[in-house]
Amino acid sequence: MANSTTSNIWLAELQDLVRGGAGAFLFGIPLLYTVEVWSIGSSTQPQRLLAVLATTLLVVWLLTQVEGFRQALALNPFQAGLESVEAVGIGLVCAAIALLLLRRITLETPLSETLGKLIFEGVPFSVGVALARSILSQDRMRLRSRRTVNRPRRYAAPSRSTLRDTLGDLDATLIGALLIAFSIAPTEEIPLLAAAIPPLWLLLIVSASLVLSYGIVFASGFTDRSERQQRGLLLSPETETLVAYLVALGASMLMLVFFQQLGAQDPWQEWLGNTIVLGLPAAIGGAAGRILI
Repeated sequence: MANSTTSNIWLAELQDLVRGGAGAFLFGIPLLYTVEVWSIGSSTQPQRLLAVLATTLLVVWLLTQVEGFRQALALNPFQAGLESVEAVGIGLVCAAIALLLLRRITLETPLSETLGKLIFEGVPFSVGVALARSILSQDRMRLRSRRTVNRPRRYAAPSRSTLRDTLGDLDATLIGALLIAFSIAPTEEIPLLAAAIPPLWLLLIVSASLVLSYGIVFASGFTDRSERQQRGLLLSPETETLVAYLVALGASMLMLVFFQQLGAQDPWQEWLGNTIVLGLPAAIGGAAGRILI
């Protein structure tokens, strides 16, 4: 019994951390594709970086008073302080992962430049951790779950309802991808990033996109995993994640063509690189869309 209780505690803690990370990427990913932030972070003095970090901690502490990324709704000031420090830590780790993925920081990057980029990019990521629970409210998911449970079950109905649910998930993926990635697609950061990323590194971005999409939908606790497996034709989390990512990649390619970032004269390597780079925020937005819409 004790082992089971300990296991449940650790599982709940892991889910809280995943929830915080999901909020961090959802809130922080748009600012990640901003060359001005990279430049500011590279040239800011250490004293100002400390001020930015202290301000971030204060803002997160204020948000944690009413929000926070854990399920507990009531926190005393000391608990809120501890959770705020943890939220900023999660935000900085997520920002570091994102910067490494896009090769904005590498082993050759000077320490001062790395810290500057990390602290400035960590601001929206940390705020996203604090707002994780409110960004992806479970009220709508609970309502959809009740509707699914209360839906009359007939022998002929499942094929039509599951098809409708599947199309709804794909539509939600497309909408979420557009909401997050549409404002990023026309910027010069996409070809700039893609040109600096080695071909094999693109596989790492693809893997990270799939892991983040899976984590947001199935591992963060924002949705009922068992309920999602009973709706739609994409019956397994792995299948849903893969198909949704393909939709996000397709949307990314169309957005790049729409904004004339890609053309028939461009080599296929450029098409592939630009699409995968934009596919990262598109996949994250698509995951958010599937649990909100």
